[in-house]
Amino acid sequence: MVERLAEEYPGDVVTLCALHHDGPFQLLVATILSAQTTDERVNLVTPALFRAFPSPQALAGAAPGEVEEIIHSTGFFRSKTRSLIGMAQGLVERFDGKVPTAMDDLTSLPGVGRKTANVVLSVDMGVPGLPVDTHVGRLSRRLGLTTDNDPEQVERDVCALVAPEEWGALSLRLILHGRAVCQARTPRCGECVLADVCPSAQLPVGVPTGPAGGRRRSLGAPAGATRPRRAR
Repeated sequence: MVERLAEEYPGDVVTLCALHHDGPFQLLVATILSAQTTDERVNLVTPALFRAFPSPQALAGAAPGEVEEIIHSTGFFRSKTRSLIGMAQGLVERFDGKVPTAMDDLTSLPGVGRKTANVVLSVDMGVPGLPVDTHVGRLSRRLGLTTDNDPEQVERDVCALVAPEEWGALSLRLILHGRAVCQARTPRCGECVLADVCPSAQLPVGVPTGPAGGRRRSLGAPAGATRPRRAR
């Protein structure tokens, strides 16, 4: 699964990350903003936010109304503003204005949960981490990598199966795959490069299936059912 997803969605964690940023602080801000909105919306908002508040020190002293006005379109702007200013104040007061590299330190900051911390650690700090959002959780269960709904347990289950150096990129690839193919309501199993190894693949009997670049038998299809290489 790791190898096929890497072929389908090539690149390292930096190139796979959809949030535009320059350094750990900006990524931390962008990830906090990404809750309950799209990465595209965050990328529209952050340039103005970073111009106005380019450092933890600047954001720590920001007037809440100024921040709220800039990030309003991301939704939940009041709570996000509290988290952003509180996070920046924590960085200045306890970490000399630098983003810490320890999970416990990161999650001690306002608005920073384990998922957000894992994003920053794995993408910008070279520390293995597997962020679990709704896509990663859904696909991990469908693929049989876990049976749990709790994000932290999903993280533990998947990390136990995959090499640490793959964690961050795998999470981002699962997110991309969840958006493009393995969608929540109508998974497009007939187009999925993992269909023949996915215990949840929903394919009508006789529908050809298999990964790009191979001819394999689906777990749920009759012997001999194959498909040609998928067009890109």
